[in-house]
Amino acid sequence: MHEPRRIGFVSTRLAGTDGVSLEVVKWVNALEALNCECFFFAGESDWPSDRTYLVPEAHFTHPDVLALNAALFWNYTRTPETSKAVRRLAEHLKDHLYQFVRRFNLQMLIAENALSLPMNIPLGLALTEFIAETSIATIGHHHDFYWERERYAVSAAEDYLRTAFPPTLHAIQHVVINSFASRQLALRTGSNSVLIPNVMNFAEPPPPPDAHAAGLRAELGIRPGEYLLLQPTRIVPRKRIELAITLARELELPCALVISHASGDEGEAYQAFLERYAQAIGARVLFAADRFDHVRQPGNDRPVYALADAYQQADLVTYPSRVEGFGNAFLETIYYRRPIVMSTYEIFKTDIEPKGFWVVGFEDFVTDETVRQTREILENPARTAEIVEHNYELGRHYYSYRALEEKLVSLITPHSG
Repeated sequence: MHEPRRIGFVSTRLAGTDGVSLEVVKWVNALEALNCECFFFAGESDWPSDRTYLVPEAHFTHPDVLALNAALFWNYTRTPETSKAVRRLAEHLKDHLYQFVRRFNLQMLIAENALSLPMNIPLGLALTEFIAETSIATIGHHHDFYWERERYAVSAAEDYLRTAFPPTLHAIQHVVINSFASRQLALRTGSNSVLIPNVMNFAEPPPPPDAHAAGLRAELGIRPGEYLLLQPTRIVPRKRIELAITLARELELPCALVISHASGDEGEAYQAFLERYAQAIGARVLFAADRFDHVRQPGNDRPVYALADAYQQADLVTYPSRVEGFGNAFLETIYYRRPIVMSTYEIFKTDIEPKGFWVVGFEDFVTDETVRQTREILENPARTAEIVEHNYELGRHYYSYRALEEKLVSLITPHSG
């Protein structure tokens, strides 16, 4: 790319350690290597303020958006007042999209889940109308679709979902992260898509742990000789964290399961259940979301660690999800050279496992064989080293930044005018 391209990312949130925000960082790195300049529109952003356009109503936790979601989902009809509120907020957001594009002189937009998961319906509608009115080249980067989530199964928003999640406009190129999503998108909308899985920078291995990372175990209360099992996901039911708790108990080894994320947008009831369950079976579980962020905060009385520190201090990663769009935690585990115990969810079976990764896998529940293999990994460092090196080389081959850059070139080059 000879002339710098000015590209705007649009999402509800571009901050923290959720999968979408983390993947945006990788896309920005790849795009900047292709001589692009990137800017950001969201309700919350960790990006530099001089490249960011913040609109509070874009966030899925804004009170007006929460009220609309409560009115639109788990209902089959909506009131005229709700329809008017949706239109009013969509117009407000669309006005700000015009200002965003003008302020930064943008040539392309990348919508990050904003046109696939209806956490903010007015934002999706605003984006769709803006693209229809301007024909601005747009990549719809779809991590999750509404038809994959039970909470969107009953709705009074079917017309909105068909219009904007995702829209079918000539200016939009659809990108999905797994082959199942590609097939479903084609069946439901007739739209073609480009498959770009999640990636890590395998060309640059992570640096070795430093003194800050070395203090993590003591700060969390991990005892000498105790294994650290890491559950690096949000606390939501589809992650099936109770299976990781079961594993920690059935290993019958000194170990603590550290859960690095909070519950996010799906309520606190599941965490309360996990706390009761862990206490009932006698498993040691540390809910440590307040000790982790996307970047370190070392100066506090209670230091905050990066997720990278957690991976590097972990002896093993647990990942018992029922369903994943791709599996960021899987890829991060491979990158940080850690063994993983995981459920073989559908996308793993179809898109990842055939490439030859070595994992301790199970289906619906933790079996005696799962426990035996996990214990063997923890007690056999030489075998573990062989496993993690094998997986890292496969990650370098299939899920590197180079692979991402090659795909992005073809997406952005046709719009270079």
